[in-house]
This record gives sequence, C-alpha cells and structure tokens, in this order.
Amino acid sequence: MSFSIDGKTAIITGAANGIGASIARQFAENGANVMYADIDEKSLKKELGETAEDSNVRYFAGDLREKLTLANLLSATVDAFDRVDVLVNASRQMATTDPLDMDDETVEKLLQQNLMTSLRLSQMVAKRMIKQDEEQDHEFAGTIINLSSIAARLTQPELLAYSISTAALEQMTRSMAVALAQHRIRVNAVSFGSVMSASLQDKLRENPDFRKEIEAHTPAGRIAPASDVVEAVHFLASNAAGFITGQVINADGGRSLIDPVSIAAH
Repeated sequence: MSFSIDGKTAIITGAANGIGASIARQFAENGANVMYADIDEKSLKKELGETAEDSNVRYFAGDLREKLTLANLLSATVDAFDRVDVLVNASRQMATTDPLDMDDETVEKLLQQNLMTSLRLSQMVAKRMIKQDEEQDHEFAGTIINLSSIAARLTQPELLAYSISTAALEQMTRSMAVALAQHRIRVNAVSFGSVMSASLQDKLRENPDFRKEIEAHTPAGRIAPASDVVEAVHFLASNAAGFITGQVINADGGRSLIDPVSIAAH
C-alpha cells in the first residue's frame, strides 16, 4: 500500500488558518488537488495568494452552516477537479459554557458548527463519491476524516458545549463508517490535544504560564506542532489506511491517558 495522495482531490474545511490550513498545504505539496474552504475569505486569499486556473489549489469562501453553501462548495470542487476523493472536516469552533445558565446557547451553537456542518457535508460528498465510483471503478471510493478533540472524553465544566459537540462528532464518525463501508468509503477521525492549534495559541498569549501546565500533564512533555496532526490525517487519506474505518486516532502525546480532572482540553 502507498502513503501517496498524489492526484487525489480533497476538500479541506477550516482551511483559512491553523491546523486546517496546515493540512491543506500538506496535501497540495504532496500532489493532491485541494479545495480550501472557510468562511474567512480574507484569510483564504492571504494563505493562497493568486492561484492560477491550472493550479492544483482553489478556494471557496462561505458559511458552511448553510446547506446551499455546502452544495455550492461541492459543485465548485467538481467543476474545478471533476471529482472528490477526500473530505477533511477541519472546521471547528470552541466556546465556553455556563453549565447552569438555561439561556446559554453554546451547546446548540457548537452542535451546529462542529457536528451538523460536518455531517451535512459528509452526506453530500459521500453521495458524490458513490456516484463517481459507479461511473469509474476505483479500489476505494473515498475517505472522510473528521477533526475532533480529547475534550470529547476529558472535560472541564466550562467546556461543556465543546465536549458534547466533539463527542457527538466521534459517534457520527463511527456511525457513518458503518453506513458507508458497503460503498467502500472510509470514515475516521483524528482527536487531538497538546497540539499548537489556533485556539491554544490564543490562550497561551493570554496566559503564557499555561504552557507549563499542559506540558506537566502530557506524558510526551511537550506541545506538538500542527504537523503531528497533519501527518495522521495524511496517513488516513492514503491507501495505506485502506482497512481502517470508524476509528478515532488520538494525537495528544498521551495526555488523554492521565489525570482527567486537571486537564484543560483543546
């Protein structure tokens, strides 16, 4: 089996910055056709600059919480590259929650952003993968990869909504894996913590001492660069992961294995 993703077409959401942008960049540099998708058009343009019509990268800006926007994203990808082989749902949002405030709407908000957007886009893309596989037989029809967090299993009260939404995303991963296996579509997730995400960068700017706390509760003793998540996603997108589906791979330096009470998940 090959770790190559050369020639595959991938949609990467949340690709304007942070880990999503790192994944998209890795895919493009390794020969994949990449559609960068995000609501932040300004950052997309900054990330990509001027893209030629014959290049292997494009971008799509829009609110992916809207079904019409999702449909337009898929259409733009097919128009540009004829097919889609990989979907990486890297768009996610974190917000704090007051667990006792009945007027707090962050649970609904993060379920929409972190679960429903990924689910609806996965459904649309899976239908396209099935259709194009019927037209031209391939060893694998496609693969879907969701980005989750160790907050799905380890949490603090103020991360209630984030924990619920990521836990739901992981269960969606398993359910969709079973539903799509007969169509030769694999569905997996990468759950990370102790990785230098955009949200963690913001928190470290607010509280530089927080780095020492994270490192103390991470068996690997460090905060990983985004590349550690990127490589896991790359592997799952390649044919080398051909018999892997319905799995949640932890990229957290062992952090989810110890002392859940004192861990501030990211």
